[in-house]
Amino acid sequence: MGLLDILLGRTKPVAPDLDRLFALPSAAVTLQAASGFTPTGSGAVCFATVEGAAFEQTHREVQALLDADTDRTGPPVELCRDGFGYSWLVSRRSPDQLPQLVNDLHAVNGSLEINGFGPQLLCSLAAFTDDRGRKLALVYLYKRGTFYPFAPLPGAAERRDTALELQLKAVLEDDLRIEPDLGRWFPVWGAPGL
Repeated sequence: MGLLDILLGRTKPVAPDLDRLFALPSAAVTLQAASGFTPTGSGAVCFATVEGAAFEQTHREVQALLDADTDRTGPPVELCRDGFGYSWLVSRRSPDQLPQLVNDLHAVNGSLEINGFGPQLLCSLAAFTDDRGRKLALVYLYKRGTFYPFAPLPGAAERRDTALELQLKAVLEDDLRIEPDLGRWFPVWGAPGL
């Protein structure tokens, strides 16, 4: 960063640090103790839709990598598109396998990044629920290197429980690097895996 950048108030963007995903299992313990949310075993990686042979090859490599896990039951990775045109690679595990789910998310992100699809990566999420049936996603913003909670309210309307999100922000600040700009807490309506 040069003098002109300092004078004009420009900042360097935060470099993605996929290893921050590995903080999710310890954050899940805090989350469960403080608010009763437990992992569902579902997680996903979102990226701008990519077409072509290079992406298909990368997807096959990720599929083969995760298929090699003999502890997994069911399909390892499912490729979905949401209503907004974004692609999601969804991984499902049993609820007690959050560390393995995080490994899956890291492997998917890492494979896409290594194969040149890093600029298309948007976010990753791990899904949680509580005994009242409320849903929660801990969302990792790839380009910011930060997390935020997303809590959709049940029902047909796209509404979120902002009070719960802010409460969980305070609960998780010691475990995860929380996104300070609330304007970047984007809703992930209809996210597969949530």
